Amino acid sequence: MRPLRLLILALPLLAGAAGPVSSPGSPEGAPAAAPRLAVARLQYDGGGDWYANPSSLPNLIAAIRQRTTLDVDPREARVTLMDERLWDYPFLHLTGHGNIRFTDAEVTRLREYLLRGGFLHADDNYGMDDAFRRELKRVFPDRDLVDVPLRHPIYRAVYDFPQGVPKIHEHDGKPARGLGVFIGDRLAVFYSYESDLGNGWEDVGTYKDDPPDLHEKALKMGVNLFVYAVTSRPGA
Repeated sequence: MRPLRLLILALPLLAGAAGPVSSPGSPEGAPAAAPRLAVARLQYDGGGDWYANPSSLPNLIAAIRQRTTLDVDPREARVTLMDERLWDYPFLHLTGHGNIRFTDAEVTRLREYLLRGGFLHADDNYGMDDAFRRELKRVFPDRDLVDVPLRHPIYRAVYDFPQGVPKIHEHDGKPARGLGVFIGDRLAVFYSYESDLGNGWEDVGTYKDDPPDLHEKALKMGVNLFVYAVTSRPGA
């Protein structure tokens, strides 16, 4: 684990700096609302279960509040891409087992959200991979989904993961991969593939074959994701 002292000393400053994503209605891209540090679950159409892993985000939020000094809203938010509240949230979480389908307007909205400093964490809950890759290519036809280098700050923002995203839940023997879309030097989309972080965030005992140490690894990686998301945005 990376020593937390320097990070914790710095985080009170971040709580004030990490405001909402720049709104398209704000002059010169200025924030449109008061700062809001929160985790938002992305609700989508297409038939996939966007609501999967119901205890995952509450547990992740609790870990962020306990392990950092970031004043994160204790409640999970839920938004669609066309919701005007979208701009309030610096961190979107998308998961599920099945199909994802964005409208053309939603594709445009997600692209704008990410270009303006937002962060999307997509977690394949086994079964959404084809659909997610298809829709992401619509969002960024000119950008590739690539392996995030092991030296990237997202693997050491708070806790060290020298081997990358941890393998939490076994499905078909493939290694866990952390994939991403970069906008310049900033990682705007992180896709945990064959990892199942969301299962690891759920209450211990939800999956009898997943021991508590995997729950802990998953939470640590989730803390890294959130801290990176709110500290890497322009102006943070």
